[in-house]
Amino acid sequence: MKNKRQIFIVHGGMTFKNKKDYLNFLKTREISIESKKRWSNEFINKKLGKDFDIIRPRMPLSDNAKYKEWKINFERYIPFLKNNIILIGVSLGGTFLAKYLSEHKFPKKILSVYLVCPPFDNTCFEEDLVGGFKLKSDLSLLEENTKNLYLLFSKDDDVTPVAHAEKYRKKLKKAIIIIYPSKNGHFKIAEFPEIIKMIKNDIKK
Repeated sequence: MKNKRQIFIVHGGMTFKNKKDYLNFLKTREISIESKKRWSNEFINKKLGKDFDIIRPRMPLSDNAKYKEWKINFERYIPFLKNNIILIGVSLGGTFLAKYLSEHKFPKKILSVYLVCPPFDNTCFEEDLVGGFKLKSDLSLLEENTKNLYLLFSKDDDVTPVAHAEKYRKKLKKAIIIIYPSKNGHFKIAEFPEIIKMIKNDIKK
């Protein structure tokens, strides 16, 4: 189906102040050989794959991300995107979209932007937000770029403090900000039915 709408999902990542911290992370991070079921993969495919083309770019060096490199990669996709696209950014991917769309007029019409647990600044639990991802003080262009803007947070998030929701609220007048009681911390969930419902409602509108 050539007429399918597009959903473009920018995954999360990590940033480090220096090489030493990055190497220490690689040496000490928890390793698992079990496959992780994430709502942004199998679940969205199952629920929306029939009606949407779901695009998941692999952003460069996600374990030691740099905004400039992500920006180059993201812009390579723009010629392939259609009007009324839905953009979803998860964690650092959400911060990336917030920064990019607050600094650039997007050349295609965006129906909706979903920022899921996006860090606002460098006050995360045990993680740095560096690497060029710092947001400008004026985020108004982000709202101008899309008809529908949603920011989704969880009270028990162990990476992005729920206080970041209020920081975004002060900068964004029209955004719908939803705080869930629990999404297993940093949205480590296999299913996320609420976002499916919201996306379907956006289409109906």
